[in-house]
Amino acid sequence: MIKAGVGLSQNIREHQKAGFDAAKQAIEKLDGQKPSILFAFSSVTYQQEEVLRGIRKAAPGAIVVGGSAAGEITSWITVFNAVNVLAIASDTVKFVTGIGTGVSKDSFQAGAMAAQAVIDSAKGEKPNLFIMLPDGMTGNGAAIVDGVKSVLGENAPIIGGSLGDDYLFKKTFEYHQDQVLSDVVVGVGLYGKFSYGFGIKHGWEPVGLPLKVTKADGVKLQEVDDKPALQIYEDYFGKDASELVKEPLARIAYTYPIGMIVEGSDELLIRDPVIANEKGEISMAAAIPQGTTIRLMIGDREKAIQAAKTASKVALEQLAGATPRFILMFNCMARNKLLGLRCHEENAIVSQVIGPSVPMAGFYTYGEQGPLLGKKGTPCYFHNETMTLLVVGE
Repeated sequence: MIKAGVGLSQNIREHQKAGFDAAKQAIEKLDGQKPSILFAFSSVTYQQEEVLRGIRKAAPGAIVVGGSAAGEITSWITVFNAVNVLAIASDTVKFVTGIGTGVSKDSFQAGAMAAQAVIDSAKGEKPNLFIMLPDGMTGNGAAIVDGVKSVLGENAPIIGGSLGDDYLFKKTFEYHQDQVLSDVVVGVGLYGKFSYGFGIKHGWEPVGLPLKVTKADGVKLQEVDDKPALQIYEDYFGKDASELVKEPLARIAYTYPIGMIVEGSDELLIRDPVIANEKGEISMAAAIPQGTTIRLMIGDREKAIQAAKTASKVALEQLAGATPRFILMFNCMARNKLLGLRCHEENAIVSQVIGPSVPMAGFYTYGEQGPLLGKKGTPCYFHNETMTLLVVGE
């Protein structure tokens, strides 16, 4: 049996109490069962060590994973400057965790290390499902995913979201048990008897003509059609490059990310620009390899909300009749910026489709992980701007 509950606190004066209260609220909804694991997400307004200390105090025997966010999500509200906790109790599902360190030095190796740590803790057994929570600032998100796949398999069931820091783009924090870390990947393996569904869809559409990446180095997009990459945005926004490098490009270009054409799929893979330099190079949230065909993308509120509805339906269908027990939402911070006050509509639609009584928690991310369109048995990718849902049932 799987039982889940969600708690939320906005006590910005008492950081440890905020963590404790959010965890306690979640645990109280488990009908007396002891929590097996807590997923916790927090604004960086809070001192992270104090938040985690409060959560651990409320659930001393449970596994705790999570980290800092760019907004906290529940089924009933999206908030900021909060702590939210999803508590899960189960006698049929075993949760095994592991971490991979050094994302900034070797993102691929960090992803592989996290996956291998889970397998090693499970005595060599690969998980039925792998949830990943990587640092959203220090490395190459696509390389982290590739590292995880190198251990678990190309088409292994992988889903997750990259931790954030309230849109500051300075430093993110990852929780693992009683540790607050940075520059790591936290992995959670699920073993046992359960059903799950993925829902992954962005709703952004291409504008203009296809372009070719003619020079790239890791996450740095250097030239497109043999011109400085930043010219894509200079031409579209009508701004000089000097204006576009003054602050993180992500703050003005979240509605206009870059779409990568993926062979064999009509769905473009989204990549967010993060910051530009005086050379006209753009540091992306994840690498776009040289030779890739790309498109400038544009976001639309109605289509973004429709994408959330589509993702919810796909996730529910994949349960194949099983009863949904909890939802984890990994939702890109750019969607929140696009939707503004309408961001609550995404939560409401997900709950309406999957079930208003199903506990849901999550956070606004700096990147999402999962297969294109949520198709099981296909490779996991690193995404941006994408509604990403995990629904677990039995």
